[in-house]
Amino acid sequence: MSNDPKHPELHVYEEERNDLIDVALGFGVFFGVLFLIAIVATVITLVAK
Repeated sequence: MSNDPKHPELHVYEEERNDLIDVALGFGVFFGVLFLIAIVATVITLVAK
């Protein structure tokens, strides 16, 4: 085995990753941010009238 730092087999994960939870959490947070932006935009348009 070589000492090349870019060799993929030399890099083991430091912690276990649950990809499904990561993706679900990412979608949830992104949806929350967009929902918050939509609420703020709606409030601004209602107040502006």
